[in-house]
Amino acid sequence: MLWAKLMNIFSTQNPLIRVLIGTAIWCALERIWSAGPLWWSSLSYTQSPYNFVILHLGQISGPTAVTAAIVAVNGLLAEALIRAFFTPMKSQFDLTLFPSPYQGEECPQGQGEVLHSSQPLVIIATILFICCHLIGYSLYSRPLIQPSSTALKVGIVQGNIPNRIKFKTEGKQRIRTNYTQGYLNLVSQGVEAVLTPEGALPFFENEIIQSPLIAAVREKGVLAWVGGYKRQGQGRYTNSLFTFTGEGEVFSHYDKEKLVPLGEYIPFENILGGIINRLSPVTARQIPGKSNQVVKTPFGNAVVGICYGSAFAEQFRNQTQKGGEFILTASNNDPYSAAMQFQHHAQDIMRAIENDRWAVRATNTGYSAFVNPHGKTLWISGHDTYETHAETIYRRQTQTLYVRWGDWLCWILGVLGIGLWGWEKVRS
Repeated sequence: MLWAKLMNIFSTQNPLIRVLIGTAIWCALERIWSAGPLWWSSLSYTQSPYNFVILHLGQISGPTAVTAAIVAVNGLLAEALIRAFFTPMKSQFDLTLFPSPYQGEECPQGQGEVLHSSQPLVIIATILFICCHLIGYSLYSRPLIQPSSTALKVGIVQGNIPNRIKFKTEGKQRIRTNYTQGYLNLVSQGVEAVLTPEGALPFFENEIIQSPLIAAVREKGVLAWVGGYKRQGQGRYTNSLFTFTGEGEVFSHYDKEKLVPLGEYIPFENILGGIINRLSPVTARQIPGKSNQVVKTPFGNAVVGICYGSAFAEQFRNQTQKGGEFILTASNNDPYSAAMQFQHHAQDIMRAIENDRWAVRATNTGYSAFVNPHGKTLWISGHDTYETHAETIYRRQTQTLYVRWGDWLCWILGVLGIGLWGWEKVRS
């Protein structure tokens, strides 16, 4: 609705300027939307996980580059269709950009003028479509340089502990067994680190340290990233991913930045908090982690996202810019269908491509996966299954144009769109 209203405000008779303005407005609204708590993903998401070529435009300016290509190509085709089928015989559009030998006169067979003016738009749309894919292919076809010195063998434990039993005796027993045995199984395969899902051990830090899993870490001396909770003062806690060294000590932690409204926090808590407290038996409140966190590990800095955070491209870009060498994402996803879980996997594919990083994804019930910097899924788990898997990833220090400059394309489109619109108004 906002896009349509703004398109009406910034109206122009020039179809190319209109498409440019429409693209700029769409991208700007996505940026604003992504700054709020109800974001899921941009229009670029429609290309994941299969169109690797066009997704590589994300290395240029993040999701905005892919979104802009989609909006611009379809906008040009829409303008062409409007001219071909919905414009009166004597066109109401300004055709000076595409002059017609029949302009201002009746056309032979009634539609010559309209058809003549629509053809250049189709040609431009086709050229833009081809160029975008050629640029994406040039990035996609770059070989991955993988020195053995940067190799890191990582294991994943997909615990498959349904939320409904997590805090019951049965659930607690399965947590102890599944994650401890999964860790030991992976260590026997020679892994250097093990990743567990979001909230794998649904306890606070002190309880996690006393768990059988951390006892196994001390015994085997292999690092583990463990999902749990960290107290943040009276009645407050964060959803965190802890880095436990081989000595069983916390080396670092990452606190979930993006919380799900109502599911994990109360919007306008000062106003609604009293009402929600009366309706809910839960007294503690989850709070978001600080922005721009840096997660250090013995293997170098990691780029970390927890569940909902996978939808926020800027969160990953900030960590990569600060030296993140590989991506770790931990999710629960138990309440959701297999389709939604695969959508979540598609998000992590986009983040791996944009940041040019290997990604390791651990979930509770699916889909856990390993993804390379070109977006290719090397392995993916089943749905509602208990699984462990080990794969070798590679630490990288490259920086894409997007990582270095951020979403610069959104600003360029906005300046060009407003500038040309103003020039058009002054000229007329």
